[in-house]
Amino acid sequence: MATNPPYGDGHRNGAVKDRSQFQNPNNGIWYKRDADTGRIMDGKADGTPFKGVRREHPSEK
Repeated sequence: MATNPPYGDGHRNGAVKDRSQFQNPNNGIWYKRDADTGRIMDGKADGTPFKGVRREHPSEK
């Protein structure tokens, strides 16, 4: 995970590690994937990407 000191200041220092995100072209939902297992962890239905999570290249599926 990324580090956040000083705590409570409302921002993250660095990227979230061991995760990536991709957008499903059929429904527009952004999904977060665990880099170790490849399992989908979460989906974001509002159409905006997750903050601080690296994006997968479309050809890397």
